[in-house]
Amino acid sequence: MLCAMSTAGPPQSAQHRYGLVLLLTIISVVDVIVAPDTPTSRGIGVLLQGTMLLVVIATSRDSAAVRRIRVILASGVLLGLALGVTFSIITPKVGSTIVGLAIVAVLIVLVRGVGRLVREQGVTLQAVAGSLAIYLLVGLTFALLIGFIAYLSPPYFAQGGKESLSGQTYFSFTTLTTTGYGDLTPITRVGHALAVLEMLIGQIYLVTIIGLLVGNLTHRGSSSSRPDNASNA
Repeated sequence: MLCAMSTAGPPQSAQHRYGLVLLLTIISVVDVIVAPDTPTSRGIGVLLQGTMLLVVIATSRDSAAVRRIRVILASGVLLGLALGVTFSIITPKVGSTIVGLAIVAVLIVLVRGVGRLVREQGVTLQAVAGSLAIYLLVGLTFALLIGFIAYLSPPYFAQGGKESLSGQTYFSFTTLTTTGYGDLTPITRVGHALAVLEMLIGQIYLVTIIGLLVGNLTHRGSSSSRPDNASNA
């Protein structure tokens, strides 16, 4: 019984690779802001968002057979969508919708996975990485929401001009972090309310969720070293 329990521990902890998800999320944010608005760059964006979803699915707590089937099916769909966007078979609006759905799917699955990881194993570095990835995905979600509102009733920004996804993402993250350079400002009341909501979510999330996780991670490390210190004494 004890041997079975000890051998079951390592695979369970190895299932969560939220550090990789965090890295892919950072790359996605930079890609959206830096890359030009071309079919090729949009196809790369679909690949990045889809890869994040694949990583989250592959590291879920389902059985190996279920994970394998989901990854194979999702990979086929992802490749088809990326090629369709790259070769303009799928329109930019449909491509943006696909990316938005992928981001929301990753966000939902990631929140569930990080919550389960904290409940079962406590605060780990993987849990902190997953929580930071959630923070970045919230910024991307607000950027897509801004783009949707701007599409329904332009203009969104008082400065006018072409409102690209790059600019909307840049504005979203300067708002989420309450940096507020002032070079882009929403012109409508809906935009003002959305900016305030994003600022509140960003600050409350950092102060509470990230603060508690990092604090408990530090406390866990210090408490784990106390028995050794006591034994040495």
